[in-house]
Amino acid sequence: MGLFGLGKRKEVIDLSEGYKRKREAEEQRRVKDFKKDKEEDSLNFLGKLASGSDSDNESGEEDSSLSAEERRKRLTKRLLNMTNRMEDLSNQVYHLKQRVELLEKKLKISKTD
Repeated sequence: MGLFGLGKRKEVIDLSEGYKRKREAEEQRRVKDFKKDKEEDSLNFLGKLASGSDSDNESGEEDSSLSAEERRKRLTKRLLNMTNRMEDLSNQVYHLKQRVELLEKKLKISKTD
């Protein structure tokens, strides 16, 4: 079909090369950021050792001294726990609905929705 000239073209445009370059640049940026975070964390740790501070138990300082990977793992764990709790509560609601329907049947109560 020659509709809009689509049948006449023999050329193919390949956009994958641009996407590959963008992906590689993004990966390099991530590696640089990761190395920078690791370096800052190690310097922060050495600074605490040199000053001899024992205030590491405070929650604010504890969170700032964690690496990005550790924070990501903690966040993943918290999200997983929240998801599991939501699923449990959803199951409880479902079972309660089933019980209510069973009681309605036993008492011969009709729904008026």
